[in-house]
Amino acid sequence: MLKNHLITSFRNIWRNKLFSFIHIFGLSIGISASLVIFIIVAYEFSFDKFETGRDRIYRVVMDFKFNGDTGSGAAVPAALPNAIRNEVTGVDGNIPVMQFQGDASVDVSAVRNKTTETFKKQPDIIFTVNDYFQLIPFEWIAGSPTTSLTKPFSVVLTESRAKQYFPGVAPVDLLGRRLVYDKNLDVEITGVVKDFNEVTDFTSREFISYATIFETNLHSTFMMDVWDDWMAYSKSWVKLSAANDKDGVEKQLNALIRKYNPASHKDENNTQSFSLQPLSDVHFNTTYASFGVRTAHMPTLYALLVIAAFLLLLACINFVNLSTAQASHRAKEIGIRKTIGSSRKQLVVQFLYETLALTFLSTIVSISIVPLLLQLFSDFIPAGVGFDIINQPQLLLIPTGLLLVVGLIAGSYPALYLSKFKPVAVLKNAAFAGAPTRSEGLRKVLTVSQFAVAQFFVIAALMISKQIHFSLNQELGYRKDAIVNFNIPRDTVSSHVDRLVETIKSIPGVQLVSAGFLPPATEGGAYTNIKYNNGKEEISPNVQIRWGDPNFIELYKIDLVAGRNIRAGKNINEALINEAYAKELGFESPIDALQRELINPDGSTIPIVGVMRNFHEGSFHRPIGNIVFRASRGNNSFFHVALDPTRKNGWQGSIAGIDNAFHAIYPEADFSYKFFDESIAAFYNREQQTSKLLNWAMGLSVVISLLGLLGLVIYISEARTKEIGIRKVLGATVSNLVFILSREFVLLIVIAFMIATPVAWYAIDKWLQSFQFKTEISAWVFVVSGLALLVVAIITLAAQTIRTAMSNPIRSLRNE
Repeated sequence: MLKNHLITSFRNIWRNKLFSFIHIFGLSIGISASLVIFIIVAYEFSFDKFETGRDRIYRVVMDFKFNGDTGSGAAVPAALPNAIRNEVTGVDGNIPVMQFQGDASVDVSAVRNKTTETFKKQPDIIFTVNDYFQLIPFEWIAGSPTTSLTKPFSVVLTESRAKQYFPGVAPVDLLGRRLVYDKNLDVEITGVVKDFNEVTDFTSREFISYATIFETNLHSTFMMDVWDDWMAYSKSWVKLSAANDKDGVEKQLNALIRKYNPASHKDENNTQSFSLQPLSDVHFNTTYASFGVRTAHMPTLYALLVIAAFLLLLACINFVNLSTAQASHRAKEIGIRKTIGSSRKQLVVQFLYETLALTFLSTIVSISIVPLLLQLFSDFIPAGVGFDIINQPQLLLIPTGLLLVVGLIAGSYPALYLSKFKPVAVLKNAAFAGAPTRSEGLRKVLTVSQFAVAQFFVIAALMISKQIHFSLNQELGYRKDAIVNFNIPRDTVSSHVDRLVETIKSIPGVQLVSAGFLPPATEGGAYTNIKYNNGKEEISPNVQIRWGDPNFIELYKIDLVAGRNIRAGKNINEALINEAYAKELGFESPIDALQRELINPDGSTIPIVGVMRNFHEGSFHRPIGNIVFRASRGNNSFFHVALDPTRKNGWQGSIAGIDNAFHAIYPEADFSYKFFDESIAAFYNREQQTSKLLNWAMGLSVVISLLGLLGLVIYISEARTKEIGIRKVLGATVSNLVFILSREFVLLIVIAFMIATPVAWYAIDKWLQSFQFKTEISAWVFVVSGLALLVVAIITLAAQTIRTAMSNPIRSLRNE
């Protein structure tokens, strides 16, 4: 019986090639898109599921207020872990993690030939303690998890890093070998562990003993005894005891900050507090996003699951529409089957087998294109996401589940609908006589829903593109084109900067050079604790700091609304402020701020000699903040080079000249540059990724909706064949008939537009509220999107309605 059902199913699929192709194509769209989404979501929810006692593992995080401005972060004062060890109870594991600042260069000495090989830019290096290996259960190849990091100047390597440094050397033979980090930190290898084959945010691959910090100048660099300041590199993890008294431990932590930093709670606008963040929350909580670690947005993941479910539902709806549209072609077959003894149950089973066969073929197509889709969206799909069913056979559970669910959902209604036909009616060709049924009304509702969703995606895609264009082309208050930025290594020879500036100035195609600090706009922030005394009180609002030489203002074409630029020369003590800061300090006019003095953290003063016109120091998500630009004091590690915009073809030659000048002074350093306008565009990476996803969602929803429309128009055309024949006999023209057949479909699309418009308007308005500077919601966006979808739908309608209108009326009436 099973064999007969399968043979019959594939025969019917082959006999109806066009409808089978449409079925498979429509289902493949829904299944492949949903499969990609499920793989992404499953990957995100699989992070850090392997740790023993993971429900007792917490990261210490901090919330604070500074002059009323709130903030949060995963960084903590470096003095906290020692205090936890000595003064906090209820903790089984106390794990400080200090990230190695920047990517290190590592010198590895060979034993036999006594040569040294340098590995540059080695990431994922931390300082930590033995308890770290209680937190992360590495498998040890050499060394001991309880003693390897006890002594200063010890390091444990992962197997991959050990093979990189010492290829061909057995792990046990590495014990006692030495590594030198950044030319000055000499450590001994005391252990080797296997690399983790788990999905985790703990990606470190070299572990230097925490005790090393206290035996070197890193003690002061990392501020190990400081409570009122902290670095992004400093983290603290705890593993609570079996009692898991989270609230009790948090109270003890906050008692520590009050004890060692009384100023942390001086008033309601200046506070600082610790809390414990569960391990299960770390990967999803952007409030405490860790430096250099990607987080996932849980509401977005749930939204993706809803989209996946909706795409599958749309695909199933289309399957139902197309299957019932085929009813007239299957009616005689059903009548004959019933006449010779088939029961309704047997027919239902047969139609379900056909649906499962179509779904199986669609799933095979989907599986084959998933790797292509993952590659297509690789720019914003997490690096670990893949679809390797050979090494991860469990991934087959997802398409298998989709196969069964979609097959049953899509096949149930057509099977029940087709199997209910009465043999007498279908053999007399009367099964479809009469007015449209309630099922036709249901299909119209579903078609309207599909087009409403498609219309929403079209409007959203256009509006997001409009906002991105607005953000990238609006006047920002500075020049952004044809400017190259790069860093130089830390350098104690001040003459190197002057020499490099002079060399770059002489390179053909270079207009101007400036050395100093960050460019006018940056995604992060560099804040300074500068105060101003207005005669009544000292005020210290949040202020961002920039510094450089006078060329900075000219190079970026930043206008001054009052005063003058800073002077050139060494040890110049002058500052510029922007209009926003002048207003914040209480000056009615920018000119009133001139020659007033700001107070540095060390108590020294700096006069204001000019006021800059406001410019956007960040993305349009942020309001224009307070800016101080001061003359550099010799700490110039960031270069700004303006190229001739009229000689774009010569830019690569100019950059090659800059590269040569850089390496003439810093021969062992890597030269890495970036165009400033690319940095500005990077502010909106998330919006651009959203736009790309919306464009794909728009395309998929439009295609699915058009398939649904095609199914409905075929069904209606079949149901009204005799009506069309009679109208043609009575003199109706092809154009009259096309109009009659198309007008109700056009009406459905118009209704869908009317439903989608207010929903899209509301959603876009909510999205735009995240921008401080935004484009208008223009009526033309809705008009254009509505007309575009209508035109595409009319083209889809035209093929079938014209074919139906031009059919021979004799063929439709000959059975009467």
